[in-house]
Amino acid sequence: MRAMSLKNFTAPKEIRPIFPDRILTGPVFTINGKVDKAASEHDTLLAWTGLLSKAKAGHVWVCQPNDDSVAHMGELSAETLQLKGVRGAIADGAIRDVNFLLNMGFQAWSRGFTPRDIVSHWLPASWDETITIGDVSIDAGDYCIGDRDGLIFIPANYIKEILTKAEETMNTENLIRNAILDGTDPQVAYLRYGKF
Repeated sequence: MRAMSLKNFTAPKEIRPIFPDRILTGPVFTINGKVDKAASEHDTLLAWTGLLSKAKAGHVWVCQPNDDSVAHMGELSAETLQLKGVRGAIADGAIRDVNFLLNMGFQAWSRGFTPRDIVSHWLPASWDETITIGDVSIDAGDYCIGDRDGLIFIPANYIKEILTKAEETMNTENLIRNAILDGTDPQVAYLRYGKF
């Protein structure tokens, strides 16, 4: 992606997975939210459950809550999303019920944990629209790839080209690895293959 002059595709390093050994990939379903302390308990729960009903199977739930004081994913929501075929959730904020998420095997990424929920505090503002996490602009349908190292987001219109180039790079890296294991100096290997 860097070689293609794409920039700002890496999520902030503070957003971490509850299953560091698992890879999370797929197209994203984006959510943008807002704090509304005047919202009633009914209003917040009605809006949240309505949002859950819009989630798309085979997608990753990616939420920019614009809030860091309450949890934006928990047990009942994760169970709902998992039953709908959602691959996992990413919140640029907190999540809750982490032991339940671990026990059910639902992959979730967040900046931290809190038992405090959204009730009478937070509402979804939009979904399936462009959001920003850190310095990354994310459109609905873009792809995310996350592993122990962190998260990247790939614009949907580049996905095929990037996957092809990534496979080529992996093949070259295998040649470099084999050369080094056979005793080739790493700088010689770099000069021979043009990558490291």
